[in-house]
Amino acid sequence: MIEPSAQPKATTAPSPPRRPDWTYHFAAQRGAWIALLIFAAMFTLFACEHPAGFSHNVINTAANKGALLALVAMAQTFPVLTSGLDLSVGMVFVLTNCVASTLVSGSPWRVAVGVSAVLGTGLACGALNGAVVVWGRLQPIIATLATGSLFYGAALWLRPSPGGTVDDGLAEALTGSLPGGIPCSIVLLAALVFFVWLPYRHSVLGRAAYAVGSSRQAAFMSGLPVARAQFATYVLSGFFSAVGGLLLTGLTLSGEANAMLGGSYNLSSVAAVVVGGTSLFGGSGGAVGSIFGAFVLRTIGDLLFVLDLDPLWQPLFLGVVLLFSVGLSSLRLLRIKNRLDIYR
Repeated sequence: MIEPSAQPKATTAPSPPRRPDWTYHFAAQRGAWIALLIFAAMFTLFACEHPAGFSHNVINTAANKGALLALVAMAQTFPVLTSGLDLSVGMVFVLTNCVASTLVSGSPWRVAVGVSAVLGTGLACGALNGAVVVWGRLQPIIATLATGSLFYGAALWLRPSPGGTVDDGLAEALTGSLPGGIPCSIVLLAALVFFVWLPYRHSVLGRAAYAVGSSRQAAFMSGLPVARAQFATYVLSGFFSAVGGLLLTGLTLSGEANAMLGGSYNLSSVAAVVVGGTSLFGGSGGAVGSIFGAFVLRTIGDLLFVLDLDPLWQPLFLGVVLLFSVGLSSLRLLRIKNRLDIYR
């Protein structure tokens, strides 16, 4: 009797070693970590050179100034994730400042109604931008440039000359400090990150926004809600710009239809997004990195002041920081031969 031949044992190739989870997290948030390190180094140098050092007033003032740009930079981050660009965030910021200086005063219920009107104005502006871009099929840069002019016209009509007021209690709640010296503006940023950004980031619309930024065609073929995701980014952009306008009113206790201020925040918000590691091509980055990028840009001017350097050097330092940040984010592309390896 012939015995059946033994079946050869199946051999499997050894699986490659699994990378630790923290390496993936660092790779995804590399820009935010770099911006945080740059800010920490710059602010430490600033505080060491400042006569008051790490005093409560120095920290609170720096936090309030940085939070203003951080809110507008967070607003800019949302459309950038879908490879768009919102050039109206600065004008929404100015418009809501004018609305707040007109409505947010008086009795508590009037203050609550006024705050709701300010946030509603931002949401309406964002919805208009989203509708024009998504269903009007216009380029985001051109569409938001046009709507930005419209928003500035509304601000000028509402507040033809600087003035107005805001509730003192609300202003203190936005710009003051909590027990222990914690700036309220930092608490506001943290609350927006935990209660708005993170839930959005892990929602269907948030993941779809990242997918649209990576490849709109692939996102559409995958059945993702491309139009709704893109529309939501502009609505959220208007909301964060309105929060920034409310904070500006709390700091200045007045409102002004200032076109130069709006234009400055438009450009600075884009710079903060880049410094924070968010790609202008979309699909990568996040609002947390934009916060640190905004604080880096705000610290440059303060650092030049305490070092007794000419303020005209600020554009030069800003350009160096931007070039350094963009160069680090592109380092991976320079080190690979085949760009398809990025997606492996």
